Amino acid sequence: MKKHINRMGVRTAAAVAAMVFAANAAWALEPFKVQDIRVEGLQRVEPGTIFASLPLRVGDDYNDEKGAAAIRALFALGLFKDVRLEATGNVLVVVVEERPTIADVDFAGTKEFDKDTLKKAMRDVGLTEGRPFDKALADRSEQELKRQYINKSLYGAEVVTTVTPIERNRVNVTFTVTEGEPAKIKDINIVGNTAFSASTLKGLFDQVHQVGPLFARQAECRPGNPAFLLSVAWLPGVPCRFHAGRNFP
Repeated sequence: MKKHINRMGVRTAAAVAAMVFAANAAWALEPFKVQDIRVEGLQRVEPGTIFASLPLRVGDDYNDEKGAAAIRALFALGLFKDVRLEATGNVLVVVVEERPTIADVDFAGTKEFDKDTLKKAMRDVGLTEGRPFDKALADRSEQELKRQYINKSLYGAEVVTTVTPIERNRVNVTFTVTEGEPAKIKDINIVGNTAFSASTLKGLFDQVHQVGPLFARQAECRPGNPAFLLSVAWLPGVPCRFHAGRNFP
């Protein structure tokens, strides 16, 4: 690796953009015995979090391998956008840039769901007040929000995520939703039916639509009853009553 000494006499290990690049730092520190460790750049993260994660202690011999391991360990916390190591004399300096913290999560244009329901869905994927923010988290949250609308047959729902920086390295996250219209079934094609006509089976679809799972519970789910076939296809997990002495086909 290329060695670098800056004008101030402070040796610097390259900042890495992500954990996977830690082992390929552009600059290296010459080996030295660590007499002290100092942390710079913290805003909300406790210094103890850094020290507990570092694979280096006072009295250890610093080398490139240990430096790369330290950078990987700190990135793995998910709390920092950037981490770099410097050395002033025999003092190891850990310089970090914290990820912004989520101050508020809000929704606009959501008529199908109340905000509390959506906030719970966002919490389930890790997006909530007080948590570190990153783009990957926002992308997962946006996909989860779209999934909620797909479950409501609103396949055309569009979601735009807006991240607004505010003071003290925090951000507000707003999801603006255009819900669109519910999807409607234009036609039903039945393939492979031999025992029952398509019109008979389509008539059963209408009954299921009207009474839901109750239809399957009330129906005699025995071989030869088309209601049994429909309940298996459309209502999995709904218990059916089989008649004694009859074999499952």
